[in-house]
Amino acid sequence: MKMLTTQLSGLLDRIAKNNEEAIEETARLLAQATIGEGRVIIAGFDELDAVRLVAMNSAEPFIGAVQYKPEMAIGHADRVWIFTRSSEHLQALELARSLAAEFIPFAVVTPEKTEENELFDLATTYISTSLTRGLLPGENGERIFQPHALAALFIYEAVKIAYDEMLMDE
Repeated sequence: MKMLTTQLSGLLDRIAKNNEEAIEETARLLAQATIGEGRVIIAGFDELDAVRLVAMNSAEPFIGAVQYKPEMAIGHADRVWIFTRSSEHLQALELARSLAAEFIPFAVVTPEKTEENELFDLATTYISTSLTRGLLPGENGERIFQPHALAALFIYEAVKIAYDEMLMDE
């Protein structure tokens, strides 16, 4: 339990230190939709759909958030927030490509570092969890425990704090 707590604490600390500016930029990007006539469309893929569930169903929901659906029309006033465990996730890439083609700004949260993937190149803002391997040693020397959803929820909460402050100032 102590090792788990130490590793999680280190992960969250790294995310906060390495992404402070990107968190603020993402909050600003999403606030553009809510202050204007748009929506914040949350697209969570695989287990990272947990972020969308929290955003829409928590005690303090994300103001202006709606669930992404592949068939929905996305307008220029909307902002999209993509959460994926891999920058190579096919549906996430297809969504990102279509948004970029329409010049619709969007944010991405994924484990991969920046600069070396298409999602980074396409995104308006990009936050990396840097969670590319397990945090704990397994019995056979492999690395286990990859808390992607927990890391994404931490980023979500950090962005939400800044986002809510921006909306209060309006």
